[in-house]
Order: sequence, then structure tokens, then C-alpha cells
Amino acid sequence: MKIKSKKTGIAVMMAAMTMMAAGCSATGSQKGNSASGNTIKIGVNMELSGAAAGYGQQEENGIKLAVHDINKNGGIKVNGKKMKVKIVTRDNKTSTSTAASVASQLTNKDKVVATVGPATTNAATAAIPNQTKAQVPLVSPTAADPSFTRTKKGGVQKYVFRAQAQNNYQGQVAANFANDHLKAKRVAILADNSSDYGTGLAKAFKKNFKGTIVSTQYFQEGDKDFSSLITAIKNKKIDAIYVPGYYSEVGVIIKEAREAGITAPIVGSGGMADPKLAKIAGDSNATNVYYTTPFSTITAAKNAEARKFMKEYKAKYGQTAPTYSALGYDATMMVANAIKKADSTNSNKITDALAKTKNMKGVTGTITVNKHHDPQMKMSVEQMTNGKVVAGYTVK
Repeated sequence: MKIKSKKTGIAVMMAAMTMMAAGCSATGSQKGNSASGNTIKIGVNMELSGAAAGYGQQEENGIKLAVHDINKNGGIKVNGKKMKVKIVTRDNKTSTSTAASVASQLTNKDKVVATVGPATTNAATAAIPNQTKAQVPLVSPTAADPSFTRTKKGGVQKYVFRAQAQNNYQGQVAANFANDHLKAKRVAILADNSSDYGTGLAKAFKKNFKGTIVSTQYFQEGDKDFSSLITAIKNKKIDAIYVPGYYSEVGVIIKEAREAGITAPIVGSGGMADPKLAKIAGDSNATNVYYTTPFSTITAAKNAEARKFMKEYKAKYGQTAPTYSALGYDATMMVANAIKKADSTNSNKITDALAKTKNMKGVTGTITVNKHHDPQMKMSVEQMTNGKVVAGYTVK
């Protein structure tokens, strides 16, 4: 509309004043959001309540620690000026509709220049349209479905990144571990099919395992009794069980499998990397148990960045840093690194810099973002004996 009334002019002026008062504004011809003053606002769209709250809270701890470290060192230098980081956190309640709404609030109301989270693939995917519309990048610490960073036509989602390798790679690593370390020839798969997480990992494992898959069965998130699944594989002469899922269900599966007399190695995924796994399974049952993880406290001890992170985490939260906290920390540092490299707080320039992330020293390893906006990184496998992590392996 070309007609410009006096009322319209006043409204535009008031809108501009409101944006300035909020501390952020679109600058010149640049689209997206930009920070002004001495503060850079980064949004956190996280599962702090609901079914995935355990993971979201761990990631929030890592995000807070990253921001603490950034500000302790004076902030991020942009255009010759050190700017402090402020996070704006909103709970998406593990709901896809709320995650989408939170994305809109963070980008349009709070005017953040980048968002960390959501944690889960489903919630993070729901946030993409509003992030893209606002031209503000999103870095999910843990969305792992292969399609997360892709458009429906197979292209790359410009404003979407992640700090964790996709399921295909994690499933491949688990299969390689079963092939090369366990020398397994016959494997049964019990997978969570209530999300793309479990089914995607199972598919990748099948593709890369060299032996025979003697049985594939599925369960649902929230299931409490797995006796029928255990009975079905008990006499299959299996060398290992692959169980891609979360600790809440896999802990029960481990308990029931051991009580049924199955002593074969149980191999799982990063969703098992939680101290609650051993509590659910029972310490003695949580033996000969392995899971893939992008952050192993044992292998990370060789990494100076990780040692510093684990020491700070223990001091701040009184516990050993879990995997999801490490990924929350690295996702935040990816944003901070991009702001520094872009030498700008404009969200489009930050997006471009995120896509060019190369050899960034993170606590989960050295991170380079590939053309699909996935991090290229090594994966570890942790071994549990009597409920304790006793060994870590680096596996390609």
C-alpha cells in the first residue's frame, strides 16, 4: 500500500521507538534481528517441563555455564566493542505447538539474534517456520533426525543448525562397535518407535551391521513392561542387543533382560547417557552395557576444553557433567563463535558465520559444520559395569 496517512506515520515512529526501547532493532537494510547497546540477547527455546524436561534441564545447565564463561571473559567482541550475552529462556513444555509459539515470541517479541534449542527433533522442527520467517538462526543441541536440517525438497534449511551428529552417524557407530569390538554375529533390535529417534537409529544400525539381525521389535515411550519382547529374543542365540531409546524405558529393558538370564552385551544410544539409567536397571544389572555418545567423560579427559568444562560444571552443579549439558554448552558456543567471526550481531550475518564454522574447539570435540549444517565430529562409546562408566572408546 503506497498511501501513507499521518496516523500511519505516527504508528511507524512509535513502533521504531518500541524496538529501540527493547534494546534491539533491525538496522538499515539488514533484515532479521540485531542487538544494540552493550547486550546481545540469545533465546533459549527449551523443554523445561513435560516428557523431555530431564534432557531440557540438562541442556539449560550447559547453556547457562557457557554464557557465564563468555561474560566472565568480558563478553563477545563485536566491531571493536565487548558485548555481554543475556539469555532469554522460555519453556516449550515438550510441545510442538508451544515450541513454535516460543520461537515466534523469542524472535518477534524478545528480538533475540539467535536461538539455542529446542532439544528434541519434533519440537525443534516445529520451531523452524517461525525462525525462518524472522531470519534468526536456530541451533539445536540434540535434534538428531537426519531430516531436521533439510527442506522437504532435500535442500538445506538456511537458519537451522545442530550441535549433535545425526542419527545415521550414531547408528553407524553402534554397528561398527558391534562389528569390530564385540565381534557380534547375531543381534536383536528393540527400538522405541514413538519418535523418529529410535526408528532412525535402528534403520542406520541395520544398514551398517555386518551380521544377522535375528529379531526387530518395537516399544512405545512410557511402556513399563517389556517381558514379551524379552521372551521373544531369549532363545535366539544372540551375541548382542541393540536398544536405541531413552534411559527411562531402556533401564527397565536392561533390568528385565538380566533377570531373564540374558547376559549378552546391550548396546544403546545417547538417550541412555543419564545417571538414572543405572538406578532404574539396578547397578548389578547395568553391566556389559554400552551406548554411543558425543560426550564421554573418560575420552573427554584428553581434551583441555572438556576438562575445564567438567571442573566448572562439578563446582556449579555438584555433579558430573552429563552429555546433554555438554551439547547445550557447545551449541551456545557455536552461536558465540559465529557472532565473533561475523563481527556483527545481525542474525543473517550470524547465520552465514554459523554455516562456515570450522575447527571450533568445543567440549565435545573439534566442530566443523558441513554443507548440510551438521557437525562433523567423532563419537564415543561408553561402557558400564555395575552401574558405573568404566571405559570409553572412540569409534568412527
